[in-house]
Amino acid sequence: MAGCVDAAEARRVTTAGLLTVRADFAQGRLRHVDVALRRPPVTQLFVGQSPEAVVRTVPCLYTICALAQRATAQAALAAAAGDALQPADDAGLWIEMLHESLWRLLLDWPPALGLPPAQAAFIAWRATRHDGSCAEATKRLLANVLDGLAENCLARLVDRDSDVACLPAVLMPCEWLAGWRKRADFRPAMSAPPSIRTAYRGRIAEVERAAGALASGAPFPLAAAGGHGWGVAQTLTARGVLTHAVRLDARTVAEYRVTAPTDLFFADAGALSGLLDGARFASLDDVRRLLHLAVLALDPCLPYALEVNDA
Repeated sequence: MAGCVDAAEARRVTTAGLLTVRADFAQGRLRHVDVALRRPPVTQLFVGQSPEAVVRTVPCLYTICALAQRATAQAALAAAAGDALQPADDAGLWIEMLHESLWRLLLDWPPALGLPPAQAAFIAWRATRHDGSCAEATKRLLANVLDGLAENCLARLVDRDSDVACLPAVLMPCEWLAGWRKRADFRPAMSAPPSIRTAYRGRIAEVERAAGALASGAPFPLAAAGGHGWGVAQTLTARGVLTHAVRLDARTVAEYRVTAPTDLFFADAGALSGLLDGARFASLDDVRRLLHLAVLALDPCLPYALEVNDA
């Protein structure tokens, strides 16, 4: 699971990539925030491969949200080839989304706010993922553990609030396809949460929606567009919209691109700086604490390192 690493560990991180966040602290404020997102160019491995080989390889390379990665790759490749989309593992995808969000909400957010993690509860829930009882176990977990823990976390999360709710993400593969065909570096717009508190509340709402969808057997959101060798597919993950884009030449991959929420939120320092705008700090420790919360709110899917310079 992605998380904060120290400097020594950061030097060893190669396969998953690394996010480095740097900030200057002076006179009680952050004077400069910079992000450096390093991603290994793994999609180059897909060029020259058959669609079947790519579908087999994707979950091995993208181990976080592996089911969502595979389903999105399969849908993008099918759209490009003009083939029918294969049925998705709806329950498995909902459970995968819940796993990623519950990991954050039960294990990572509480310590960041000075509370003990709900480790035993998470381990017990995790054991139900493959035995058919996960929907009921999720319902119990939300009622007996997460509701109270979220209340305690929100009480400690002193941050500017906002009346703007984090609405569910919308899949727009047609718009993405049109943009990508015009510009190879096309990036779709993604709205960042206006505050850390809003991001946390949005994560709780996502878990509640996913739990309800799992219990009702609802289809998992997955959409694709394309044809004549071009294909784009999108699905939801715990962090937002995942996009796979492909161009085929004679049923062989000529171009392939994966864009995850992390790639958009940390393309520059804009989203992170927006969460910290106007904040005042009493000490370097105070800076590190809030900076960690801000990164956690945007939730990168790879390890990250924080570097704060006392200017």
